[in-house]
Amino acid sequence: MKKILSTLAAGFALAALLGAAPQPALAGDNHGDLMIRGVVTGVLPDTDATVKLNGSRIPGAGADVSDEVIPAMTISYFFTDNIAVELFCCFAKHSIDATGSIAALGEIGDTWIFPPALTAQYHFNPDGTFKPYVGVGMQYIAFFDEDSKLGPGTSLGIDDGLGFTLQAGLDVAVGNGWYLNADVKKTWLNTNARWGGTGITADVDLDPLIVSAGFGYRFNLSDILGGHGTTAAYDDLK
Repeated sequence: MKKILSTLAAGFALAALLGAAPQPALAGDNHGDLMIRGVVTGVLPDTDATVKLNGSRIPGAGADVSDEVIPAMTISYFFTDNIAVELFCCFAKHSIDATGSIAALGEIGDTWIFPPALTAQYHFNPDGTFKPYVGVGMQYIAFFDEDSKLGPGTSLGIDDGLGFTLQAGLDVAVGNGWYLNADVKKTWLNTNARWGGTGITADVDLDPLIVSAGFGYRFNLSDILGGHGTTAAYDDLK
């Protein structure tokens, strides 16, 4: 809970600082078709692991994946004021600790992850200041630079995973296309880990809770693509 609260506090502090910064060249639009958010995110795995040695389960053995707080960003495209799709992404490094009957082993590995999530969203109250939304989608977690901590001659490999994601969040309009944002995602995802040279494997339910807070800026994609300028030039030729 402390990590969740610190994530929200850090995200809103960052939003306040950036909200006070000079406005960008793009004109903000509360009904624009594109929103980009910068957030502080807590990645909080709810780990449940079955640990085996040479294929046989080790009684009472488990593993825990660390919580981490990281910077992240999202890009949302609005088909209408109510319907949008969002891509969330970041990078994080997590440690893996032995628990239960093998807790004496301590940290048994670490890994970097690349965990993009794609959700389809429904946004409520599009004309109001407070705009809650819900979403459903998938999250893919790619593991890389895995490192075994079980000693020389050992290695760690973790399978990439794909899981089902539910989402709920709130955008708060603060003017000129700027928003404060708070968001929670829950993913159910399973993976398998192998410690080469030891005979140890683990079936792992990661099931991360992803808690974010920060700022967003909403505008029209045509402002980037020059749609208005192209239309004006065409009108001048007629």
